[in-house]
Amino acid sequence: MRKFRDELKMGRWKTIAGETRGTEIAEAALVLPLMFTMLLGVLWVGRLYNIYSTMNHAAREGARAAANSDCSTCTNQVLPADQIALTYVAPILRASRLDPHLVPAATPPNFCPCGSASCAAPVACDSAGASAVPSICVQYDVDIGEPTYNPRTCGTAVSFRYPFQLPLPFTLPGLQNFMISTQAQARSER
Repeated sequence: MRKFRDELKMGRWKTIAGETRGTEIAEAALVLPLMFTMLLGVLWVGRLYNIYSTMNHAAREGARAAANSDCSTCTNQVLPADQIALTYVAPILRASRLDPHLVPAATPPNFCPCGSASCAAPVACDSAGASAVPSICVQYDVDIGEPTYNPRTCGTAVSFRYPFQLPLPFTLPGLQNFMISTQAQARSER
């Protein structure tokens, strides 16, 4: 009888030691925060892509408007940068719930003047600077073609940046805030 009780006690210990309830809780405590972080990462990367595609669309529309004249019956003047920013770029940004006032001061990319043999000085940036206007960089009469092609392709370029914050846990602080840049070019129709 005593031997049977000892075997019964040993069987209980084997059953208790063989149960996995404690390990399942520990595994869930380790895995669930990582899974939640990955899910948030997917959502924020999707938003980043949405912002980037909206910016590209706004820059393309701005470049297209800057490449054409203001009207066909007028003096064939180009639209100024503030009008391009207010009329073409800002409404597209607002449609995707982006604040056009967050666009920082424009930094011009290096475009050579159209028709020049060498690029000694890049074309200056015509920036919209009023408080109601996003700071975009519009460059008129720039060489947008491939440098080996002849004749050269003249056009306009529109570029700007937008801040993005990636609020994910377990990331370095320097990687949470960064600027998204975009640039679009259009061939001049003048």
